[in-house]
Amino acid sequence: KLMLDKTIITCAVTGSAPTPGKNPAVPVTPEEIANSALAAEKAGAAIVHIHVRDPETTLRSMELSHYREVVERIRASGSEMIINLTTGPGATFKPGDMNPEVVAEGTLLKSAAERVQHIEALKPEICSLDVATMNFSASVFLNTPDILREMSDRATAAGAKPEIEVFDTGQIELAKKLISEEICQIHKAQLMQSIGHVLLIFRAALKPNPKLSNLLRK
Repeated sequence: KLMLDKTIITCAVTGSAPTPGKNPAVPVTPEEIANSALAAEKAGAAIVHIHVRDPETTLRSMELSHYREVVERIRASGSEMIINLTTGPGATFKPGDMNPEVVAEGTLLKSAAERVQHIEALKPEICSLDVATMNFSASVFLNTPDILREMSDRATAAGAKPEIEVFDTGQIELAKKLISEEICQIHKAQLMQSIGHVLLIFRAALKPNPKLSNLLRK
């Protein structure tokens, strides 16, 4: 039987955590990230999901200038690729071993406004919205409903379509709850139109299973 439905490929050219220390092929500089995105487009990807790195340390970065250079390089190339900028950085909490009220090294917590400043400045077609607070390796990925509301509000005002990212089935219900509350202070129908799509992330906590696709559709 022929598959007639179109498949949309999204390529995350760096991912949220990989560095050249883990894989030497991971792009680091804005130029490398942009070039990797354009190569992915030639290979068939329609969307590029972008994280940026500090070119000196190769570690994750929230620097607006890095995002700006990546986006400007892609747009200047004449690419038709849809740009999806992450809003995940700024949600990492690691409690101290002796005192959980004291944050440990590796914590990176930023306000909702700081986490979407590049969205408001660069106005991508899509941005991620992680509807999830959960354990993430040795840290906690922290996204409270109030933070999600403000981030979604700011992103949609900038013209970006939130990509609702869920990492577990219970988070689908949270996403539905936030939508039913008419976040972004606009009519529900307008909100549904503004949402790009819902993305189910398969990781160690959620193994790929065809039944999950049916659950997501429901």
